[in-house]
Formats: sequence, C-alpha cells, structure tokens
Amino acid sequence: MPLRFLFLFPFFLTGPLLAQSPDSLRRERFRRQIDSLQASPLLQNGSVGACLKNVKTGQTLIAYNARRSLPPASTIKLITTATAMAVLSDTFAYQTTLEYDGQLRGDTLLGSLRIRGVGDPSLASGRFAGFPDLAAQISVWVAAVRQAGIRVVTGRVLADDLFFGENPTPGGWPWDDLGNYYGAGATGLIVNENLYKVFFKPADTLFQTAQVLRTDPVVPYLSFDNRVRTDAAGTGDQVNIFAGPFDRRAYLEGFVPAGVSEFSVKGSLPEPGYFAALSLQTALTQAGLKVAQEAVALSQLRRQQADVATPPATSILHKQASPSLRDLARECNFQSINLYAEAFLKTVGVTLNYGNSTSQGVNALKQVWRSKGVALTGFRPLDGSGLSPQNGVTAQNMVDILTAATREPSFGSFYASIPILGVSGTVRNLGRKTRAAGNVRAKSGSIGGVRAYAGYFTNRVGELVAFCYFFNQYDAEAGSATRELEKLMVRMVEF
Repeated sequence: MPLRFLFLFPFFLTGPLLAQSPDSLRRERFRRQIDSLQASPLLQNGSVGACLKNVKTGQTLIAYNARRSLPPASTIKLITTATAMAVLSDTFAYQTTLEYDGQLRGDTLLGSLRIRGVGDPSLASGRFAGFPDLAAQISVWVAAVRQAGIRVVTGRVLADDLFFGENPTPGGWPWDDLGNYYGAGATGLIVNENLYKVFFKPADTLFQTAQVLRTDPVVPYLSFDNRVRTDAAGTGDQVNIFAGPFDRRAYLEGFVPAGVSEFSVKGSLPEPGYFAALSLQTALTQAGLKVAQEAVALSQLRRQQADVATPPATSILHKQASPSLRDLARECNFQSINLYAEAFLKTVGVTLNYGNSTSQGVNALKQVWRSKGVALTGFRPLDGSGLSPQNGVTAQNMVDILTAATREPSFGSFYASIPILGVSGTVRNLGRKTRAAGNVRAKSGSIGGVRAYAGYFTNRVGELVAFCYFFNQYDAEAGSATRELEKLMVRMVEF
C-alpha cells in the first residue's frame, strides 16, 4: 500500500464523519444547506431562521438563528388557531342573535330590532355548506320578524357591533392593505366576511381608464375615486384599494386586464355593522313592513357620542350558530383568511377576561402558552394573522408552541386544520411526487420580503417533528424563496 494511504487510513477509521450516526450526518448536511442559503445572493442581505424539534423526545434537531425575532407572516395563524382551540375547544360555535327591545303590542313593536354580533367571522359568508350566504341570512331574519307577528317597528334596526370594541384593525397594518379584502378588520358584527366586490369594465384601449360598473353586494353609502386603467389581456388583478375601516369613499389605483367584459376585485367593507343593519331594514321595507327610524350601528353612535348605553333586549327572535371552531380553523389555515384569525384572537381575549381589543387578545394568547410552560423570549406579535410586518416571532417560539399544542385535547382537530404538502391548501403545489408529499403539514406565510413555512412532519421512525422556517428580506430577483423552502421541506423528512 502506498505510504500516503497508510497515513490517511487511521484518520478515516477514527475521524469525525465515521463517528457520527447517519442521522447526525443528515442533520449536519442540512445545516450546511441552510448556511449556503444564508450566504447566497437570495439571502445574503436578509435572515434565515430555522428550528426543528421532535415533539415526543423534546430534542431540538436543527436550530439556526432560532432565537432571532423575525416576521412570521401567516404562519402565526397556527399559533392563533392552536390558542383558540386550547381556550374554546374545537366544538365551540359562535351564536349571533336577532332580538328586539321595547314592547310588542299587536303587530307593532314599540322599540327596535337588534342584530347582536359576537364576532362570528363566518356569518352570512356562504363559505360553509348548510350555512346561509348574505341574501339567505337576511331572508332568515326577515322571516323571523314576520313570524313574530311584527309589521310595524317604531324604532329602527340597530347593529350591536361592539363585541370587539371600536377599533377593528390591529396596530402595524400597512395603509395599502387596509382597503383590500385581506385587510378587513374583525368587528363585533362581521357579515359576508366584511368584504365586497367591485366590478370594472376594461377599456377597449390599453392604459385607458376602466369603468366602475357596480359592487356586490350593493353598498349604498360607498363611493369611489377611480384611477384604475386597462392593461394587457391575462395580466390579472393589479388593483389596490385604499380606504380605512370607516371610510365611505375609497381610492382605486392600478390595472385590470383587457379582453374580458368585466373584472372584479375584492375590497374591505367599511362599517360592516351598519351595512348589516341597513340591509335588514331595506329587506323589511321591501317585504311590506314599516320601520320608522333610520338603521344605525352602535359603533356609529359611539363615535358620535362618548357614552352609548346598549338597550336591554326583551326577546330573541332568531339564533344563528356558526360552524364549529374545528371547521372555522381549517378554513382559516387552508385558505389563510386573516379575518378569521383576528376574530379568534379577540375571542380568546374576551373569553379569558383580558378585554376585546387585539392587544388584549395578544396578552391573553401569551398567558395561555406561558401557563403551559412555553418560554416566550423574543415573542412579540401585534396581530393574530401575520399581516403586520412588525410582528416578531422566533423559530424557537413557533416549534415550542407547536410542541405544546400536541398535548392539548383538541390537537387532532388542530393538526387536521393544517394544509398537506402536495395535496391541499396553499401548499398543494409544493413537494409533489416526493417523500414529503402527504407527510408534511405546513402553513405558508408571505408578506413583502418575507416567506415562511411551519407545521409538522413524521420522521422515518414514525415520530412527529415540529418545524419552522423564516426567510426575511430575501432578494426576489436572485431566486425563488418558495423553491428553496420547498427543498428544505423535502429534505427534512429524511431525518
């Protein structure tokens, strides 16, 4: 044997690579892969945070910048939905009621009708089979009034929409998000997911103004300052809607595609409580009933007067139950609906007597996981949905909460609410025809400069592992953050 091989041979027998187990080698190669990503043009000016933890043994398998607070985007919805299930149970359902106050004499109500909201994000959405959409819900309420024998209302239709306080939106939400459907705030009375559609007629000539045709549903008090123009066919939705939660005039900017007779864009419905009251009062009038005074929402009265007492209800005309929390959470995580997550967060705050604001909901959420032994160093969320770029969550926070969630009675429902890689939800197109497909449960997250995934997978010996990856301030011109994260999720199932 050549002399050089005699000197090298003992090194290979005792060297560090031979001493490591196959799984340790896999993890080491995985760390190097993350290191390469951090140094790559995609992320050399940004940050990578990663953490993987065996939920059975508690062993941390990978920790890379795991204690650095980074924006989690929509992956924080996992924490919000897990908290809601831990506090409320997976069978919890919201109950919205139609009531009246005053006295009923013959066919005349000497008082007002009231829609009492409790923050049900699915009310009149039509999203769930067997539950009414907006038109059907209004019809149900009209029928309940008629069935009670009421034909004249001396008062008005009042929306009790203060269950979640007066401010519907969390701090830190960007102005250019608020008017769009994904920027709809969680009000005490939510209807039609607090959204509307605005329909445009594209111009025949490129870059000319597209005409606003109508909204669906009709929102009589909403007007537009339209600056939307026409782009090439197939370019899709490039419209931004600028408006606050109480603005009755919205600014429309951007482009709609040519080549279609009309094109719709979804916006955030201003004053949804007032919209619900107005819609019911209009429907009652059309059905031949008389309502003496104008419809109003308590939130409107509160803004006009410092103190507004909620009148006591004397009778309930109708109760509208929501789907169970397990179904609401599944839709929230599969479709990444910000409104649902924000409603869950505020509901937790109210249930635990912390208060009905977003910040009070955040405080309640923190206490829930602290009480279960989770350390929350670096955990600084501002909302429940991840829309705020000011949210700060560490990868360690995420996997520790996901690990603690496995010990909850409702864990089966929570786990089922997370999309499956290569199969469903926002990750249905990732990891197809790989060992990760059908194995990894992952919630995606994306806001400006941020891409993230978190969830669970089952390792090669059948144990559940919680994982989290955050890419912050990546350079989209240097590559695809989604594809690099997909590679990490495909490789991690080999552990």
